Amino acid sequence: MAITIALGGDTMLGRGVGDQINATGPYGLLSAEVREIFTDADLSLLNLECCVSNRGRPWQAPGKPFHFRAPPEAIGVLTELGIDCVTLANNHALDFGLDALRDTLRHLARAGIKTVGAGRNRKEARAPAVLETNGTTVAVIGVTDHPEDFAATEDTPGVAYADLSRGVPSWLTTMIEELAEKYDVVLVTPHWGPNMTTEPPQYIRRAAKTLLTAGATLIAGHSAHVFHGVEGPIVYDLGDLIDDYARDERLRNDLGLAALAKIDTSGTTKVSALPLHLQYCHTTAAGAENRAWIKTRLKTACREFATDVEDENRVLTLRTQHRYPQRQTTKP
Repeated sequence: MAITIALGGDTMLGRGVGDQINATGPYGLLSAEVREIFTDADLSLLNLECCVSNRGRPWQAPGKPFHFRAPPEAIGVLTELGIDCVTLANNHALDFGLDALRDTLRHLARAGIKTVGAGRNRKEARAPAVLETNGTTVAVIGVTDHPEDFAATEDTPGVAYADLSRGVPSWLTTMIEELAEKYDVVLVTPHWGPNMTTEPPQYIRRAAKTLLTAGATLIAGHSAHVFHGVEGPIVYDLGDLIDDYARDERLRNDLGLAALAKIDTSGTTKVSALPLHLQYCHTTAAGAENRAWIKTRLKTACREFATDVEDENRVLTLRTQHRYPQRQTTKP
């Protein structure tokens, strides 16, 4: 039996979005059409790029310009979408310090939303979340390649950090190998690479292939705030899901993707995407003009990966011309 997993990119519920939540509540910030992608899927995940707390002080680090903290009521944005799991492995999980991270973990747990990529120590931060739907088990891993000063240690909270520019660390490949033996699907969701780029750097492309070889079924990346191409089961970057960011007229970071991955019993993954338009603190399905821009840009981004982009009903379907072999497991 096939399952569907909805995937959202960078989701920032602080600053202006937090003000909007405080003023009008957490519901309706994403249009009904966008919500349906997540609520209709068997499982839904995204990158929560903020802490959720009323406590803490801005993290002091040279060159860190932005600090994102959402009010506890912001959890309602996630529950309205039916989010099952979020990754906190990113460069904003510790924006307001350790207490705010602890609050974030507590608020999400109370809402029944699982977390990966951050924890009270290194072991917790690296630990996978296991989800189950329609008799299919899904192991989720969250990891980030920046910033190093957010990294959890043996006895201090933080994120699951890996310097992917130097290659994928053995702890990560070993974990994927072990999970692939035990669970039906292994989803890796990395926060990787620099902001405001239109294509993945070479080190990310190499890392993605290493993750697949280790046994990952699906890779869903984020960080650039601009969507990248898709290569088989590798979604390099989804762009943003909701925020209050200024629009770059050339890169169009106000346009993103909500991806839908359909995975069958053989592990074959088919990816489609709903084009998004991010307005100030509100996200809708892209209108005709923006949808056309997204399709053209996505076709350009996918061309070097031998991936075709086809318009089908309300989504863009991505078909890679060759299949990416994955590690064979002994799991029955």
